[in-house]
Amino acid sequence: MNTENRNGEILTITDLTVDFGGVRAVNNVSISLQAGELVGLIGPNGAGKTTVFNLITNAIQPTSGQIMLNGKSILGKSPDKICRLGISRTFQNIRLFPQMTAYENVELGLHSSPRYSIAEAFVRLPHAHRIELDTRKRALELLEIVNLKEFARERASSLPYGLQRRLEIARAMATSPQLLLLDEPAAGMNEDECKALVKLIREIHTTMKYTTLMIEHHMAVVMDLCERIYVLNLGSLLTVGNPKEIQNNPQVIKAYLGERKNARESSVS
Repeated sequence: MNTENRNGEILTITDLTVDFGGVRAVNNVSISLQAGELVGLIGPNGAGKTTVFNLITNAIQPTSGQIMLNGKSILGKSPDKICRLGISRTFQNIRLFPQMTAYENVELGLHSSPRYSIAEAFVRLPHAHRIELDTRKRALELLEIVNLKEFARERASSLPYGLQRRLEIARAMATSPQLLLLDEPAAGMNEDECKALVKLIREIHTTMKYTTLMIEHHMAVVMDLCERIYVLNLGSLLTVGNPKEIQNNPQVIKAYLGERKNARESSVS
């Protein structure tokens, strides 16, 4: 197998498939991201979007297909190893440590790759002390990037929902990822909060240069941010294109109209 990085591709997914019993949740999906891109992954509920993220991070294993980071396969590697290789993510349902402070949540991400031994920490060697100081400084810098520095000592559970979303992004950034996976970062937000989030993600992308793949149901967020958009439907890749192409694609319109129709019928029944 050729392990060379093709044309600057950070992520290369080829013919990815996963079956749960008799149900095919993802069906021969192929996705590629070039270095520095901000790409959307959209589709109706149940399309398989979060399943793709879970496959990339090895929360679940594929039935077939290939996932490559910088031209090298990451199949079978543990989630913590994948994180250390440069992939970090947020979750559709926020997964913070609620009793820890905002600062502690970010600091934990910074310790995902230990830079000194337990023995060095125990005897307080200068090397370990310097790293601790650097860690504190970096945690506060990340909180400042997401406009949460003033909440550093607040428990995560006490923060408003929108700020918890920001904190989860800061924690994902703490691992210094090459590839950032954002799973519905605008979920549950109102229009003003969505606009503020778009501004934040654009600033992070411009400043930090992460390659980013984002799942999102708020179409205004996706259309404002993403250079390319992949559309899934019933586990398969429906189409890929730029925002204008996606907005005017009859197949995409039909898939989303079908979702809305089903939602209305469910509310009546």
